[in-house]
Amino acid sequence: MRYAPAILVGRLTRFAARLRKPGGGSAVPGLVVNRIAPGYLKRTLSGFPQGLVVVSGSSGKSTTTKMLVAILRAHGVDVFTNPSTANISQGLTSALLEQADWRGRVPGDVAVLEMDEGHGALVMQGVDARVVTLMNVMVDQIDRFHDSEMVAGMLARIAARAGEAVVVNADDAYLERLAARVRPGVAVHRFGVAQAVLATAPRGLGYTETSESRLEIDEQRPGVRVESVDGRSATLDDGRDRVTTSLPARGVHYAVDAAAAYATAHAVLGDRFSAKLTTEALSSIPAVFGRGERATVRGHEVDFVLVQNPASYQLNVDSIAPGTEQILFAVGSDVRDPSYFWPTNAASLGRVSVVSGSKAAEAALMLAYDGVAIDRVEPDLDRALDDFLAMPTPANGVKTIVFTADSMRRTRAHLGLAGAE
Repeated sequence: MRYAPAILVGRLTRFAARLRKPGGGSAVPGLVVNRIAPGYLKRTLSGFPQGLVVVSGSSGKSTTTKMLVAILRAHGVDVFTNPSTANISQGLTSALLEQADWRGRVPGDVAVLEMDEGHGALVMQGVDARVVTLMNVMVDQIDRFHDSEMVAGMLARIAARAGEAVVVNADDAYLERLAARVRPGVAVHRFGVAQAVLATAPRGLGYTETSESRLEIDEQRPGVRVESVDGRSATLDDGRDRVTTSLPARGVHYAVDAAAAYATAHAVLGDRFSAKLTTEALSSIPAVFGRGERATVRGHEVDFVLVQNPASYQLNVDSIAPGTEQILFAVGSDVRDPSYFWPTNAASLGRVSVVSGSKAAEAALMLAYDGVAIDRVEPDLDRALDDFLAMPTPANGVKTIVFTADSMRRTRAHLGLAGAE
């Protein structure tokens, strides 16, 4: 009852925000409620009957969370999650408000939430989790996280709140060192790739520091290993079952996300875990908000590829099918300093039809130094999108839009795509 007034104010704020900007303002209600009822988020996260599962790390959180939710629901678990991938404190509160009753109670047996590294370290103060899954440590958002040690420290604080298990990426040396410090009584589960899979990624997996050895699985060291990746298909091995699953998009990093979700589901479900149900669930989910997502827009099949840090930039650019004929490349205002991406190499793109966004000139210069041919630079993203989609259907591949987060939101709004972040 103590939170009823805050819930009412939050809902009125959400209604007003959506009147002003349909599909937008998703974090504003949470910002308001956190200000007037600062205890609501922590109290609600602590109130789910089967506890809280947290997914965090530099990259892969959104896809892994969506995979994990699908697996748990396939096993009959009633799951609350943050479906819009809002992973900071006000976004998490807004997600709770979407389903809360007038007293603030949220339905669901278990909450599965992705959390931003920095906000998660703060939100989890005083909140216990059953299971915490940590994806990786990458050079990311250097305006917020000045070095990888800082990120690893934040993830360690989140992991310290786990009561049953911590699930870590065995290929990430930072996380392996963190796993060695997990307190007694908390199980450690791992996921990773086989050496043959790592060899197919000539630039590595994007982690700040990659472990020297690959994951070995036995009864004392439970885990899931990616044995092979072929386009949108991957083979996973947990030491007992060897399964092949479809992926939401091309790339080894999506197979790693699948292994993370598989290992986490095993840690949450225990003896209830079914490899068959898990494989079926993994194979059925679509891509998440531009992360390898494919949609039909104005009569054309379009692939959306989101790049957020140098590692994801490299991995996602490398995963674009060779010979893709029409590419729009948009860098927006979220990239304060485009030199952030200069250590990457986009030469595999070959040619880009249009470079756009508020940082179009800087992006075009970067691509030119990589030897990429550029047909046109058009800073006006709306115009660039309209002209790009008006081009004839390509003879090779599908139309592909590569964008940073700001350009993604503007693209989705301009094209009227539902469910924009």
